[in-house]
Amino acid sequence: MGAEIGGSAFSEEARAEFQRRLRDETKTLKRWFDERRFTYSEGFTGGLEVEAWLVDENALPAPENEAFLANLNHPLVVPELSRFNFEINTDPYALTGDYLSKSRETLERVWRACAAKAQEMALRPAMVGILPTVRDDDLQPVAMSPSNRYAALTAELFRLRNDAPVRIRIEGDDALSLTCRHIMVEAACTSLQVHLQINQEEAARFYNASQIIAGPIIAASANSPFLYGNSLWAESRIPAFEQAAEAFGFRDRHGRMVGRVTLGSDYARRSLLELFLENIDGYPALLPALAEEKLEKLPHLRLQNGTIWRWNRPILGFDGAGEPHLRIEHRTMPSGPTIPDMVANMGLYLGLAIALARTETPPEAELSFDGCYRNFYACAKEGLRARIEWPGLGEVDVQALLHDRLAPLAKETLLSLGLTRADLDYYFDDVLARRFLTGRNGAEWQRNYVDLHGKDFQRLTERYLTLQEGGEPVHAWTC
Repeated sequence: MGAEIGGSAFSEEARAEFQRRLRDETKTLKRWFDERRFTYSEGFTGGLEVEAWLVDENALPAPENEAFLANLNHPLVVPELSRFNFEINTDPYALTGDYLSKSRETLERVWRACAAKAQEMALRPAMVGILPTVRDDDLQPVAMSPSNRYAALTAELFRLRNDAPVRIRIEGDDALSLTCRHIMVEAACTSLQVHLQINQEEAARFYNASQIIAGPIIAASANSPFLYGNSLWAESRIPAFEQAAEAFGFRDRHGRMVGRVTLGSDYARRSLLELFLENIDGYPALLPALAEEKLEKLPHLRLQNGTIWRWNRPILGFDGAGEPHLRIEHRTMPSGPTIPDMVANMGLYLGLAIALARTETPPEAELSFDGCYRNFYACAKEGLRARIEWPGLGEVDVQALLHDRLAPLAKETLLSLGLTRADLDYYFDDVLARRFLTGRNGAEWQRNYVDLHGKDFQRLTERYLTLQEGGEPVHAWTC
């Protein structure tokens, strides 16, 4: 949910000053785009973040992240919104050679440290989009991690909503209808976030490619079918997160409200600057905290950007020498089921983003944004069972599309960048292809378990964690 801030209450003077600084920094960013100031690289750099849960001996969420993080004392592991959650960050690596193996080794090394420290506390860590055993009673304000940022987010979201309660309405096999006066449903949604550093000249194409593949990526990786005991969407994180943080910003050209958690309003036309301009014109400041950080790193612009949770978020970053660069943060994928599954999902996203961004005919010229939007929500709801519109093919089954076209395209693209064939053969042939042949992603496995054993979510979670700890990809799991 972002970096800590100095306080949780804001005066009207502070709000006005924040807005002034935000506009000044946006003008500076525009000048940087005009001057082509951003780091240029012949290759790519990628990294990832993984959000996870702590559970107790009954596979129930354990609100122990403060003690866990203090005992662990690891620079790559940080708190999240609720006391049940934590986040692992990995260092970025050049997208070549053994990138996938190196990413896996780093994540596994940190995860082993987390598991060992959790075991000392009679806990287990869990990687899953929505923990099947989490209940509404668990996700109450008392479970919020102690943080000025989180307290301010809650207060400011309700201020923007004119104190209207949060209403969660999701329909799948069951229907969830919930009204509450907090944002903690958001903490039920844990994800895998992939970062891809890109050059300014290609950034709009990469953003659009990431938008177009968001639907198939969700279908491939879905792992969140249950919330509060209800069977909902294959990836219920999508509607749950969007509704929990609902504070509309503006209407798009179709009159559709565009929220703070969003696929967006359209493709980028020329530049990622368009999205930063949208940040200032379309969204009121949610955390108007005045930064002490040096202004040449545009802290207010980055803070504002961090409170708009686009499923593909443009990122302004800086290297060790203070030079700015651009990244896409792809946020659609859930956490879990295993580290091999997540590394494969990351490879699928990276390969497809690069492939589609560099095709001679831009796919955004062949698929309207409305079509992209429909695909995204169809895949979130139906997972690998969805039918979507695809450039040049018309309406297709997303499972067949992934198996026959998209995964092979991503693999060949990564091979052309110099990634090792052994890694690509494993992650694309032994993991992804078999997942698409069986149709068993995390969401499908969970639903199969309930079909066989009923809605015993404790047993489901215990079985899930046992298989997760075994490390075999989800397509090979049995119920």
